Amino acid sequence: MNTTSLTQVSSSSRTGQLLLAAFLGVFIVGVVGFSHLAVAHNAAHDYRHSMAFPCH
Repeated sequence: MNTTSLTQVSSSSRTGQLLLAAFLGVFIVGVVGFSHLAVAHNAAHDYRHSMAFPCH
Protein backbone atom coordinates (compact mmCIF):
# COMPACT_ATOMS: atom_id res chain seq x y z
CA MET A 1 0.00 0.00 0.00
CA ASN A 2 1.25 3.48 -0.83
CA THR A 3 1.66 5.52 2.36
CA THR A 4 1.57 8.87 0.58
CA SER A 5 -2.05 8.30 -0.43
CA LEU A 6 -2.99 7.87 3.23
CA THR A 7 -1.49 11.19 4.33
CA GLN A 8 -2.82 13.37 1.55
CA VAL A 9 -5.91 15.46 2.27
CA SER A 10 -8.23 16.32 -0.57
CA SER A 11 -8.92 19.97 -1.27
CA SER A 12 -12.65 19.49 -0.66
CA SER A 13 -11.91 18.02 2.78
CA ARG A 14 -9.58 20.90 3.59
CA THR A 15 -12.19 23.41 2.42
CA GLY A 16 -14.82 21.74 4.59
CA GLN A 17 -12.56 21.91 7.62
CA LEU A 18 -11.82 25.58 6.96
CA LEU A 19 -15.52 26.43 6.63
CA LEU A 20 -16.37 24.54 9.81
CA ALA A 21 -13.63 26.36 11.76
CA ALA A 22 -14.78 29.72 10.38
CA PHE A 23 -18.41 29.00 11.29
CA LEU A 24 -17.41 27.97 14.81
CA GLY A 25 -15.36 31.15 15.25
CA VAL A 26 -18.17 33.39 14.02
CA PHE A 27 -20.62 31.56 16.27
CA ILE A 28 -18.47 31.98 19.38
CA VAL A 29 -17.57 35.62 18.79
CA GLY A 30 -20.81 36.81 17.23
CA VAL A 31 -23.75 34.79 18.50
CA VAL A 32 -22.55 33.87 21.98
CA GLY A 33 -20.95 37.29 22.47
CA PHE A 34 -24.31 39.01 22.01
CA SER A 35 -26.20 36.48 24.08
CA HIS A 36 -28.44 37.71 26.86
CA LEU A 37 -27.23 34.91 29.12
CA ALA A 38 -24.62 36.47 31.37
CA VAL A 39 -22.47 33.34 31.61
CA ALA A 40 -22.27 32.85 27.84
CA HIS A 41 -21.66 36.54 27.19
CA ASN A 42 -18.92 36.81 29.81
CA ALA A 43 -17.15 33.71 28.51
CA ALA A 44 -17.12 35.07 24.97
CA HIS A 45 -16.10 38.50 26.24
CA ASP A 46 -13.15 37.11 28.17
CA TYR A 47 -12.11 35.02 25.17
CA ARG A 48 -12.20 38.08 22.89
CA HIS A 49 -9.97 39.99 25.28
CA SER A 50 -7.52 37.08 25.54
CA MET A 51 -7.21 37.03 21.74
CA ALA A 52 -6.79 40.85 21.57
CA PHE A 53 -10.07 41.17 19.65
CA PRO A 54 -11.58 44.63 20.10
CA CYS A 55 -15.06 44.32 21.49
CA HIS A 56 -15.76 47.72 23.05
